[in-house]
Amino acid sequence: MAGVNNRVKITNDIELKDRLVAINRVTKVTKGGRTFSFSAIVVVGNEEGIIGWGLGKAGEVTAAIAKGVESAKKNLVRVPILKGTVPHEQSARFGGAEVFIKPASHGTGVVAGGAMRAVLESVGITDVLAKSKGSSNPHNLVKATIEALSEMRDARMVAQNRGISVEKVFRG
Repeated sequence: MAGVNNRVKITNDIELKDRLVAINRVTKVTKGGRTFSFSAIVVVGNEEGIIGWGLGKAGEVTAAIAKGVESAKKNLVRVPILKGTVPHEQSARFGGAEVFIKPASHGTGVVAGGAMRAVLESVGITDVLAKSKGSSNPHNLVKATIEALSEMRDARMVAQNRGISVEKVFRG
């Protein structure tokens, strides 16, 4: 998997903004009545190419969101962004969710649905065309979107992996 090299260690100089993607209420019926618990999927990003997701579960919504943010800070990845868009087309699958991300010209905006939009805006992408196929489950959509973004490579990363200059990457 290409996303393994993109891992980012959390430091104090990274200012992360959290965004709530979905909240799910779960009811457990017991002898004494119903017990509610909440799960929240949260995306954190610095809007400059760093993104992470987390799942928090608790008896209250605010506690679930806080746990989700802490979980998200533990698995951050770096994503290449070129002039506000992605470097190339990319698709990825996670479970039943499949996503397709395509670069767009300046001024297009983020053309994506709910869970994908939260991820793409948190990472700092301003112009992109995206489509989700298959399952609309927000958990799997977030994971598939981050997987697609972590597999992206720009010219500098390709040159570094091959041990050649950036100019040679384009001359082929």
